[in-house]
Amino acid sequence: MAGRAQPSGGPGPGLLPLLLLLLSAAAVIRTGDGQNLVTEDVTVVEGDVATISCRVKNSDDSVIQLLNPNRQTIYFRDFRPLKDSRFQLVNFSNSELRVSLTNVSVSDEGRYFCQLYTDPPQEIYTTITVLVPPRNLVIDIQKEVAVEGEEIELNCTAMASRPATTIRWFKGNKELTGKSEVEQWLDMYTVTSQLVLKVGREDDGVPVICLVDHPAVKDLQTQRYLEVMYKPQVRVSQNYPVQGLTREGEPLELTCAAFGKPQPTDMRWLRVDDEMPQHVVVSGSNLLISNLNKTDNGTYRCEASNAVGKSHADYMLFVYDTTATTEPAVHDSRAGEEGVIRSVDHAVVGGVVAVVVFAMLCLLIILGRYFARHKGTYFTHEAKGADDAADADTAIINAEGGQNNSEEKKEYFI
Repeated sequence: MAGRAQPSGGPGPGLLPLLLLLLSAAAVIRTGDGQNLVTEDVTVVEGDVATISCRVKNSDDSVIQLLNPNRQTIYFRDFRPLKDSRFQLVNFSNSELRVSLTNVSVSDEGRYFCQLYTDPPQEIYTTITVLVPPRNLVIDIQKEVAVEGEEIELNCTAMASRPATTIRWFKGNKELTGKSEVEQWLDMYTVTSQLVLKVGREDDGVPVICLVDHPAVKDLQTQRYLEVMYKPQVRVSQNYPVQGLTREGEPLELTCAAFGKPQPTDMRWLRVDDEMPQHVVVSGSNLLISNLNKTDNGTYRCEASNAVGKSHADYMLFVYDTTATTEPAVHDSRAGEEGVIRSVDHAVVGGVVAVVVFAMLCLLIILGRYFARHKGTYFTHEAKGADDAADADTAIINAEGGQNNSEEKKEYFI
């Protein structure tokens, strides 16, 4: 019936929005130690769910409401005036109002206000911080294929993150240091890290890893495998005789092995500082001498080359007599442009021993001559005085006198 009063049980539907507006605009105060509201700041990754909790320590059934950064009411008690359906009521009681916000975006960041309508009213705010992980992580490499000894440049870019990300570099398990630059566009950051790396043959096939440190993401990384070209590594091995001396009349077989990237395409045998004997047979990587003789002594070199460069390894051959029974020489070949021959020959040891023995014999002879000369001088002084005698009788008398003097000298020395 027109003119009938509304029931006194609560405000009518038309008065509720007006009441909410008045409450939102009402003066509020911040209390210190007497503050009765509790809330916490929220950090959330973009696209995840943020939960806002307004709690009352000592409830007196006062009204709790939650407002957004524009101070629009999200929830008044358990009623949601705001039309944003991403806000959902999680829990409502006299002591708590808990609300979830799904699919959080950067635009949702800011301060959210909890209000408690006591006398006087109380208010506290919570801050939502939105983290944005890098949109993309890319490694650009200056050269897809590098040559050993070269320096290459790698760049890793982490785009559109919030806050700015930290980029770390690894080569295999070893951490390296790069140089980073940060660009900001609105509230987003793009970070580019540059790494300069000198590569060697040991780096071929090794992964270079770009790893991101960011609070919004865990274990985000990308990697590129290095491809390094290098000149051949050459090694000469003795197939026969497997153990023992290389003697006259016996065969010798050597094998040359070469590894490089790309694989060596040219391999050849030669004799250093001399022509290759006509009876030497070279078949691919093998060298065969069927009947060794002294004229075969020398250094034999295996050379290998590819698109990067050339390397070699040397083998020193020493042919022993058929009667030789000493330990075999040890042939050591080493790859490289300055390949060096390492050979241990026991004949050298014998020569050193012979020189030492000869020196000792010479020393004994010299000492013997020295002592003999001093003894002769002593007896000559005993007969001194007989040299000046005019005749034989006088010489005898002088000699006897000399002997007496000698005896006196001997007695003097004793």
